[in-house]
This record gives sequence, C-alpha cells and structure tokens, in this order.
Amino acid sequence: MKKQQHLLPLTKTNRRFFLTAGSAFTASLVVAGCSRISGTVAKTEQEEIIKVGVTGIVSEDILKFVNKNLAPQEKLKIEVVKFNDWIQPNTALRDKVIDANFFQHKPFMNNAVKELKINLVPLNTIYLNTLGLFSKNLKSVNEIPQNATVTIANDVINNDRGLRLLAANGLIKLKDNIGEFVTQRDIAANPKSLKIKEVEGVQVVRAINDVDFIVSSAQTVALAGIEPNSMGAETVKDKKYALALVTLQGRENEEKIQRLNKLLINPQVRDFINKEYKGRLIPVF
Repeated sequence: MKKQQHLLPLTKTNRRFFLTAGSAFTASLVVAGCSRISGTVAKTEQEEIIKVGVTGIVSEDILKFVNKNLAPQEKLKIEVVKFNDWIQPNTALRDKVIDANFFQHKPFMNNAVKELKINLVPLNTIYLNTLGLFSKNLKSVNEIPQNATVTIANDVINNDRGLRLLAANGLIKLKDNIGEFVTQRDIAANPKSLKIKEVEGVQVVRAINDVDFIVSSAQTVALAGIEPNSMGAETVKDKKYALALVTLQGRENEEKIQRLNKLLINPQVRDFINKEYKGRLIPVF
C-alpha cells in the first residue's frame, strides 16, 4: 500500500530549522547577534558590514558566535542572509547581493561553477557534517526489509555521496569503472529492491515519516527536532565535504572577506563547534 505523505510537524526546533518557503529569497537580513534599540539596529560607524548567505541554522549560529565574540575586534559586522534552496546563495554572489556564502563544500561548489557558469572561489574550510542512515522504526541495516523506501538528496554531489553510503553499508552494489559522480544508473545490484526517492536536499529530513529510512546528516536530523535511529554512517570522514566560506572570483582578497575568513578558523570557533554540536559536526581546521 502506498504510504500517505505527511509533513514533519513544525515543532519549535524545526520551525527554526526549515527556512520560510513563501519566497525564493528571504527579503529581510538577519543581523547576526546585533542588538536592537527602539526597533532600530544599533550600528557602529567604524564597523564594516559583510553579508553572508546561508541555507541552514548551523552556519548561521557559527556566524552569530563569530559576530558576537570575534568580529568586533576586527571592526566587522556580519549580516546573515537566508535562502531556502541551494542555488540562490551562489547566484546572489554573482549578482553581488551578498559578499560570501557559507553553506557548501568544494565538490558542490565545483559542480555549481559548471552548471551556473559562475566563477567561485573556496576560502577556508570550517566543519564537516557527515552523513548517516536514519529511521524512526528500524534499528539496524539488517532490519531493512525488501522493497524498503529510502530518500536521498537529488543534487549531483549529495546524490553521489548518498548512493556511495548505501553501497558502503551493503544495501546496493555499484558498477565497476564508474565516473566521478554516481547516479542510480550506476547501480549494478539492488538485493533488497530498494526504492530510492530523490528530493531537494533541504527536504530530505521531512520525508522521515513517509519512508523506511533517509540518508541525511546527524546534525540536520537533530536540528529538525526528531530522534531517529542511526543505522550506519560514513566511515571515511573526507575533508573534501567540509563546508567552506565561498566568494566570487576576483573578490577573494577583499579586506572584509579575508578578515571573516581568518576569524572562522579562530580556535574559539573550534571550541564552540565541539561544545555546541558534541561530535555531530567536526571542525577541520
């Protein structure tokens, strides 16, 4: 019987996590960690503003920490601009709506360069968000039934990453001599006849009520306010999937961008990530 689809209940936590879908671009800027006096933002004339695009709460929280604890000494103020998909943070760089973004790893960025024809430059890499197999009902890979349904991200990079994780856990077998990025066409064997559903990356965790399991990051699952079972995780913590600060080519040496770039690898940021996320995120600097 086909499962009826349900949206994940919007708890206080996942309301904060899922970005407003009412418009493609969040019109208002979130000033990270700034104070408000009588409805207006208190500004220091000497501070230089840098606008940084994000798609999730983790990068936003790291930027807020930097803005509150480190940026003032550099006379820098960080304005966080939220997006609800994984395309517009890069097109906004092209259009100079923002100065940098903090949501993607280098393989994703390299693919965006090809598809969007935008010249992007990765700066410092900050943290790794590893993938896992998560279910509300199943406790181990061995419990996954025949014809089970799994949801994975549909973008080229994370689709490849998800399929490779399924293969690493013995759920599918990939063909020999495959290309750089794996797709479902590269599946040589599917012994459990898994039904692999592909959705936009930011929507994967919402599907956990409607499928047998999902391929997602532990941090994303935690921020969505649910406590599913983790059945298998990436064993190789490849730093190439660490999220980086990214800007438009030709802007990488701008003073304010370099100031933020250096602040993001301050030891205090590492301590914040370790304390706040308790191993769900891994600092890589």
